[in-house]
Amino acid sequence: MLSHEEIEEITEALTHCERKQAAGVDALKVVQRHRGWVSDEALAEVADVLEMSPAELDSVATFYSLIFRRKVGRHVILLCDSVSCWVMGYESIFDILKRKLGIGFGETTQDGRFTLLPHPCLGACERAPAMMVDNELYGPLDEGLIDKILSACN
Repeated sequence: MLSHEEIEEITEALTHCERKQAAGVDALKVVQRHRGWVSDEALAEVADVLEMSPAELDSVATFYSLIFRRKVGRHVILLCDSVSCWVMGYESIFDILKRKLGIGFGETTQDGRFTLLPHPCLGACERAPAMMVDNELYGPLDEGLIDKILSACN
């Protein structure tokens, strides 16, 4: 069931849209901000508020890569795999992350602390190789910086 806060925030998002359906991404972001991800049940409730079918809203959610439809860790790491990052050492950075976290792409550490995901472009070519952790952009990456970033995440 959507919380009172979630409903209030979604209602506020609706005031900025001519049609309820246009608030789909914003409404899903509200739920994700409160819960960490968007479950099938939450998606169905949001779809009802927006006067959409769950399938219609799910197509929005699955198109937008930053809406998580599965449970994720407390910290989501998006590793840029663009051409610029690839040229500047993406593979070695990916190897470092796999070794330190013990997971690959699409996986979450056993303690629920981190989820590692590839991202097609973070728009940070001048900082390649780059990654984003909880909306904070980092780069250029090396093992020392990765250690600092990971240790700062509680």
